[in-house]
Amino acid sequence: MLSPVHARRARREDTTMPRPPLPPDVAALLARPNPAVMATIHPAGHPVTVATWYLLEDDGRVLLNLDAERARLEHLRRDPHVSLTALAEGDWYTHVSVQGRVVEIRDDVDLVDIDRLSDRYGGRPYPVRDRARVSVLVEIDHWHGWGAARSS
Repeated sequence: MLSPVHARRARREDTTMPRPPLPPDVAALLARPNPAVMATIHPAGHPVTVATWYLLEDDGRVLLNLDAERARLEHLRRDPHVSLTALAEGDWYTHVSVQGRVVEIRDDVDLVDIDRLSDRYGGRPYPVRDRARVSVLVEIDHWHGWGAARSS
């Protein structure tokens, strides 16, 4: 249950933050392999952040991929709310943050998705082949940008 202050903030965020579809310049920024940080919610209620790779899919959802043993995967199973901030390479002042919810969690059995991400960020398949991976698809509910990607 949200406190009255948090409930007011949540209502205000729902009306002030832009919703998809993403404008072309924001989608273009997210289409690049930028440094990014994702946030999940720990069972105790505090945010947990970690650097991550991401991919904006053609359908507007965001692909993330996690080691199957990571605590943040359990965070997402328990509470599907997630935030991702992508920083424009070479200009950390320009960034886009998306807030959304997990709409699909699936095993990455043949490491296809992690290979897509690894190739995008490092130019080669993911080197660790002996650990289970899980793909997570996030549907964007809201976004905001700063710097060159500033939302109005």
